[in-house]
Amino acid sequence: MKKVLLSLGLATTLVSSPALMAQGRDYISIVGSSTVYPFSTVVAERFGRKTQFSTPKVESTGSGGGLKLFCQGVGVSHPDIANASRRIKKSEVELCESNGVKGIVEVLIGYDGIVLANSKSTDQLDVSRKDLFLALAKQVPNPNGSGFIANPHKTWKDVNPALPATKIEVLGPPPTSGTRDAFVELVMEEGCDEIPAIAELKDSDKNKHKMVCQSIREDGAFIEAGENDNLIVQKLQANPKALGIFGFSFLDQNSDKVQGSKIGGVAPTFDSISDGSYPVSRPLYFYVKKAHVGVIPGIREYLEEFTSERAWGEDGYLAEKGMIPLSEERRDEIAQDVENLEALSM
Repeated sequence: MKKVLLSLGLATTLVSSPALMAQGRDYISIVGSSTVYPFSTVVAERFGRKTQFSTPKVESTGSGGGLKLFCQGVGVSHPDIANASRRIKKSEVELCESNGVKGIVEVLIGYDGIVLANSKSTDQLDVSRKDLFLALAKQVPNPNGSGFIANPHKTWKDVNPALPATKIEVLGPPPTSGTRDAFVELVMEEGCDEIPAIAELKDSDKNKHKMVCQSIREDGAFIEAGENDNLIVQKLQANPKALGIFGFSFLDQNSDKVQGSKIGGVAPTFDSISDGSYPVSRPLYFYVKKAHVGVIPGIREYLEEFTSERAWGEDGYLAEKGMIPLSEERRDEIAQDVENLEALSM
């Protein structure tokens, strides 16, 4: 009979029966990424309709926030699954282990693009990653060549004469979001290194390089809009001059209202993300507590549904929602690992 520790505040209760543990919660608890949220939700709803199990509860907390909750411990008071729009960090795995969360199963589910979108009532933008860095960085190189200064750029034209003289106003996710992490890595850092004066810092001052490339301005040009990407879409409709950062799936679902900017001349589409020509794409994951499988009802069956061809296949219902599928070979490999509950190794 398995023994499972349930952490309840400062008290720790030892539960000696999986059945007793299940009485405390008879549904799967899922937290994490706002980008993975709609995919996870549709799987949960179908799973709830077609099986005898309760519909899983899915919460959008952001990737970082979800993994923090996931790693707090084992037991019914802690989530079973964490969605993430980036891979789990080594520090998060260490946090999990320090709280007794071991045997984490990693499930790569597909790909998504990060888009910079605006209202369809205005012109489509075509920007480079260097343009985006110069528009959104907290510090930029001093034009006189001496160090760095607070970002002085007020309009897109200030960044690049070929861009419109429109005020820089970008709605984006908070630091707890995997979309924010991926945007910093795939856009800010890449654009940063296109500037020779900053790229040189990689060798001379790595800490300064990291700070300059990863810090987003806080003077109003970038506005943290929370974890609700649908709210960003609504705000773009209300303010056609603003732009918003979110996952491709939200663009796909709201294509009647907003349009994706071209990045380096390439528009975000299902095909351009799938073939790798769109430069800002990232993998999507979820993480499962192996200790909860067979204890919380339905986890193994939920995994089977998510990794079925009808769900994540090329013609599956997740592709209809905007997720970019993995190759058939990769899906087969991951589905086998999931069936075997292969634990994550980093």
